[in-house]
Amino acid sequence: MTKNTHDSDVAFIRALAELLNENDLTELQVKRDYAEDDSLNVRVSRKPPQQIMAPQTVQATAPAMAAAAPAAAPAASVEAAADPAADPGAVSSPMVGTVYTSPEPGAPAFITVGSKVSEGDTLLIVEAMKTMNHIPAPRGGTVKRILVEDGAAVEFGAPLVILE
Repeated sequence: MTKNTHDSDVAFIRALAELLNENDLTELQVKRDYAEDDSLNVRVSRKPPQQIMAPQTVQATAPAMAAAAPAAAPAASVEAAADPAADPGAVSSPMVGTVYTSPEPGAPAFITVGSKVSEGDTLLIVEAMKTMNHIPAPRGGTVKRILVEDGAAVEFGAPLVILE
């Protein structure tokens, strides 16, 4: 690789980083082919701020909670509904990937709301880089809420399920 190509690669990577920030993206991956045996693979990523992740989760779960919650709900339960990650029973994603609620399409889900689980039982699958990673229950309990839908993308640390 020549000095000139190196300088243009650095400028290209800086432009990708700016694009990532300007558009509130969490990850970009690009492959640039120069010749048959010469290419540049770039992956630029950042951890999203918690403020960005929380509203997305609230929008997905708020309608169900509003319908089920009584009109005079205590302040503590409203706060728990606003931030499921703060719930002591939250099981978070150990990786970035795609969530699957069943072992294969058309099969019954691993868990449903109200299901009893034992420590080590599979709650969900997170696919990352073509690998199916079973997410085990960290402890036994009852499934209180499922915070993700089948086929949804999840970030590292995003709450998936709340166990009671």
